[in-house]
Amino acid sequence: MHADKELDARGLNCPLPILKAKKALADMHSGQVLRVISTDAGSVRDFQAFAKQTGNELLEQQTVGGDHFTLIKRR
Repeated sequence: MHADKELDARGLNCPLPILKAKKALADMHSGQVLRVISTDAGSVRDFQAFAKQTGNELLEQQTVGGDHFTLIKRR
């Protein structure tokens, strides 16, 4: 899936991947997609909660090796 912006949060622990994603989404237009790559296993669950709380749409999550990929659509 196409992402308008990519955020590399590998090596960062909670809550930094969420905080950096929040900042990145603030600079994006409604409907644009942010792809986040993280290595913190807790970020998978954190992004699910983040999407529910903020109204942004969680499009997809997958784990490949030790990397967790999350696609979020800006509300």
